[in-house]
Amino acid sequence: MGVSIGGLMMDRGGVVQEQFAVVYAPKKKKRLSANCVEVVDSEEKARAAADPDRNRHAAVVAGPSKSSEGQYLYYLIRWL
Repeated sequence: MGVSIGGLMMDRGGVVQEQFAVVYAPKKKKRLSANCVEVVDSEEKARAAADPDRNRHAAVVAGPSKSSEGQYLYYLIRWL
């Protein structure tokens, strides 16, 4: 049975976790390719590393999760 994180059903196995991150996102989307997500230790670090002028935004994400196409994705929980 799964658990809902930000409206998304996630596996209870603990593989997918809610984390702070800096996301490269020219267009703000819910599904984020793993190569556009830099996971950081804290909200403060995410905010400090954000640079909106360069499309780098602080966020809380869930992931990584492997898509049906074999790509690793993160899912946006919320922008900070």
